[in-house]
Amino acid sequence: MGVERKGALGKMKRVWREPSPGDSERYEPASVFAAGLRNHHISNTAYPIAHEKTWGPYRLAAPQMENAARSAWEGIDELCLYVHIPFCETRCSFCEYTVVKREELVSASAYINDLIREFDLHRDAIGTPLKTLRGFDIGGGTPSMVSGEEIARIVEKARECFRFGPDADISIETTPKLAAASPDKLAAYRRMGIGRISMGVQVIQPDLLKMLGREENGISEHRRAVEAIRAAGFTRFNVDLMYGFAGQSLESWKATLDHAIGLGPEYITLYRMRYKLTRISHQASAVGLDQIRPMGTLAKKILTDAGYQANPGKTTYSRISGDVGTSRYLERRVVEGMPYLGLGLGAQSFTHTTISYNDGSAGKNLAPYHRSIERGRLPFQDFYDLPVRQMMGKMCAVSFYFGEIDIAAFQAKFGAALEDAYPAEVDFVLRNGFMELTQKSLRLTAEGARNVNGVIALFFAPSLQDYLIRRDPESASDLHRAALLARRVAGEALAAV
Repeated sequence: MGVERKGALGKMKRVWREPSPGDSERYEPASVFAAGLRNHHISNTAYPIAHEKTWGPYRLAAPQMENAARSAWEGIDELCLYVHIPFCETRCSFCEYTVVKREELVSASAYINDLIREFDLHRDAIGTPLKTLRGFDIGGGTPSMVSGEEIARIVEKARECFRFGPDADISIETTPKLAAASPDKLAAYRRMGIGRISMGVQVIQPDLLKMLGREENGISEHRRAVEAIRAAGFTRFNVDLMYGFAGQSLESWKATLDHAIGLGPEYITLYRMRYKLTRISHQASAVGLDQIRPMGTLAKKILTDAGYQANPGKTTYSRISGDVGTSRYLERRVVEGMPYLGLGLGAQSFTHTTISYNDGSAGKNLAPYHRSIERGRLPFQDFYDLPVRQMMGKMCAVSFYFGEIDIAAFQAKFGAALEDAYPAEVDFVLRNGFMELTQKSLRLTAEGARNVNGVIALFFAPSLQDYLIRRDPESASDLHRAALLARRVAGEALAAV
């Protein structure tokens, strides 16, 4: 039997499955907080952790997946859309995402054909023409690796298959090298209605760029890239920066921040290195909170002094008053826990009761995804029908991109008040000064932002908390083993093709 609750807006009943024994426990907040800090490299917004252990009980068998998807999308009238382009100039050492080898770019047109067909499959399965898009991201990978004509095909197909809400912008990603070299492509993006563009600068430290595989995207490309972006007409321009690398000094981080400000973007987004499933996962043990915390503090001061604003814990800084700085897709996900449909290799989809991953997520190669599309089936690799505590954990974890959990949105989604769902946890963060209650949200304080890896763990489902409590980060690196496993799976998948 599932658990029935009615959302506060009263529009629909949502039925969550019963929790496993591991998700029926309650753990003492101080222990969970300490475990999150101890495991700070994995206690973050990337929810969940240890899929097989924590989500294994909720995984559906392949024959059940399509019917479960049809049922999960019933009654959902508004959603966001993410389309994944898995091609890159090179696979950066810090990348944890589903990216294929550069040599596979020759298959780009065939891949876009598969994407177009996946739009059709979802249109037929869940009735997308009756659903309204509230945000649309084209990400990767590096979407600007493919031609402007291929991106136009994706945008046109989305407009054909969905209603577009009046505030549903389209956002796309690029690199300095590609933006500088392709001004005509950028102009084409604007003509097709793409309103926001994000460029990955990451770092400017030369030796670190080389170690990360980013040397072709150094400072020499940045000015020309910005000139091309502005000439194309973009007025919503974001720069991504990264910190928390082994060997990254506080001085070099300051230089990166100063350089990014000098480029004049409307927004600057900070990403802390997460290590899991990356080529440099073995370096995680060399980076402690004593390095991370000063970097976060320095970034807050420098960006604030330059006119970029963000409340404590928020990862995107904006110099436009009233503009949160992210794409509408991410804003709706973070604030409201809005469902989103992910199309393409390894893409994730999220409803009120389920989370799924497309083919290719594990092996990071195109063949399984192509086979599913060719056979006319929705390309699910993994599909999880989740209990309410897991769905709450997912929404809360993602909320920390903005450093706060929206009280009304939580109530509307789950039919329960946040303080009733997490009574001991809310008491703990308020009593210790890690979060504060405002009229709108439960929000991180400056002290909470310093300890966010412990705070965020308090809102995880019990099975994830148990994993963190039991895990010893000083033992043989789980992160490194995970990276080796991912590579082995990828090799086996390619051998089977």
